[in-house]
Amino acid sequence: MKLSSLNQGRDGRLVIVSKDLTRATDAFFIVPTLQQALDNWEKVEPQLRDLAEQLEHGSVPAFRFHEHDCASPLPRAYQWADGSAYVNHVELVRKARGAEMPASFWTDPLMYQGGSDSFLGPRDPVLAVDEAHGIDFEAEVAVITDDVPMGATRDEAARAIRLVVLVNDVSLRNLIPAELAKGFGFFHAKPSSALSPVAVTPDELGEAWDGGKLHLPLLTHLNGKPFGKPNAGIDMTFDFPTLIAHAAKTRPLGAGTIIGSGTVSNKDEAGGPGKPIDQGGLGYSCLAELRTVETILQGEARTPFMRFGDTIRIEMKDKQGQSIFGAIEQKVEAYRKEG
Repeated sequence: MKLSSLNQGRDGRLVIVSKDLTRATDAFFIVPTLQQALDNWEKVEPQLRDLAEQLEHGSVPAFRFHEHDCASPLPRAYQWADGSAYVNHVELVRKARGAEMPASFWTDPLMYQGGSDSFLGPRDPVLAVDEAHGIDFEAEVAVITDDVPMGATRDEAARAIRLVVLVNDVSLRNLIPAELAKGFGFFHAKPSSALSPVAVTPDELGEAWDGGKLHLPLLTHLNGKPFGKPNAGIDMTFDFPTLIAHAAKTRPLGAGTIIGSGTVSNKDEAGGPGKPIDQGGLGYSCLAELRTVETILQGEARTPFMRFGDTIRIEMKDKQGQSIFGAIEQKVEAYRKEG
């Protein structure tokens, strides 16, 4: 089942989307928003699935589905917690600045709590105050959960996964060092993130979903050129049930909690840093990792961060080449205060 929230009000208008992402039908007579669906999942899921089946058979009124009409599936969420499950990415970034990585990073997940009150729609611009802030994208996979009890086991966490989405976790890289130096985590360096046009139930992913990881390439294009295609199921040290259980260690998680994977990153076949696509590698899911590899191999970063006018596209396709979630496609623009 594929669900989307069209632009309407603060929380969007819930629609069911066809498997090929061409058509949609309103779900408002069952439940008006995705958050309300998640709050009552056990009751409404069978009704939504029945509607999805009718849509596929052409037996309910439908309209053309346009991704540019979409808000984030959850335009505002109760919680957004982003992990860093690809420890290869963390190791590379720390190596570039000459910092040793604690051994615990391989056994205890990193996670930060991000702002969740204003997710960007998949076609909304990334607004930034200053290019000097080091504007970067981060292509990720995330899951949306049902209620998760405090102290949940990994199996309990796995059973709570309701939906899967893609994320552009926007980062302002040049603001990060000073914020982390305060010892109190990110804030200004992590503005609003964007989610894919469509959220899908895990069964839609078929064999690519093993219950904890999504085994498909995550595709990014920077200014229309291929930038990354690492496989999200490879080199993922902590799977989603592990990340969810980690987040719920000392608190319950409410229905609609979004848990991110962190930047998807693959090692080179020889075990070293990944290579750019134009050098036969799988590329990267953020500029920071490319800049890190450049620093390690060439002594300095040569690729700039994003500038006003740059575009990023993030997408994932099934083995038949069909887009699964639709595409996040955003342009970086200068923020201008109204009035």
